[in-house]
Amino acid sequence: MKIKVAIAGARGRMGTTAIEAIEEAIDAEVVAALDYKYGGLHLHNSSVNDGKHGIPIYTSLADLVAEHQPAVLLDVTDPDAVFKNVKEALELGIHPVVGTSGLTKQELDEISMMVESTGIGGIIAPNFSIGAVLMMKFAAQAARYLGDVEILEMHHDRKLDAPSGTAVKTAEMIKENRPPHIQGHPEEQIHLEGARGGDVEGMKIHSIRLPGLLAHQQVLLGGEGELLTIRHDSLSRKSFMPGIMMAIRKVVGRNDLIYGLEHIID
Repeated sequence: MKIKVAIAGARGRMGTTAIEAIEEAIDAEVVAALDYKYGGLHLHNSSVNDGKHGIPIYTSLADLVAEHQPAVLLDVTDPDAVFKNVKEALELGIHPVVGTSGLTKQELDEISMMVESTGIGGIIAPNFSIGAVLMMKFAAQAARYLGDVEILEMHHDRKLDAPSGTAVKTAEMIKENRPPHIQGHPEEQIHLEGARGGDVEGMKIHSIRLPGLLAHQQVLLGGEGELLTIRHDSLSRKSFMPGIMMAIRKVVGRNDLIYGLEHIID
């Protein structure tokens, strides 16, 4: 039996990639799309039509669930919509898989509590790229030995949140192996606000937004007389497809919340 998947954000670039990934799989299918408009219409080849060809669009998740009974809601919307979508999915007994960054710690904590109370498992993936997840794991391991760290993340100029969810997740993983400490000169003088980037327990995060970029990150780890650079580049959204399918397959049947694909990579 195929895994029934509903997609929130199906009209976007990540949504189009997700549809392609699921359609290529033999064990999953897209049954409907959740949107803030175009209810009653259909999505086909990234275009909305008023015929009966393509994926039916709903503005109500409750109506969508009543009609199609999806097992999974894949959310690739934006920070303003994802929290509401995830809460409603859990209330309706649907496993959420989240590929949208920008959730706050408070929202993550509330989702975790809802998962625990409902017993409906979910996955929040700051990055669906397997290569990016490996980059984060390698950086966290290296930070045990090279504890002065700066993270440089680079994305397209349409990205809403900064720093990226990947950069935040990388810093969280590194924190587990790196004692908090101030980097650089103890009397450092900053003459332009933001010149040294964001600060996470002394680590610095720098965000770049430019047309021509997709999703890229470097983790620089410095030691006496040496520098280690761990870099990952997503050159096409196709790089997210294996991770999307991994998350959809793994979430079904789970009753816990997974934050990051590193927890389900063998």
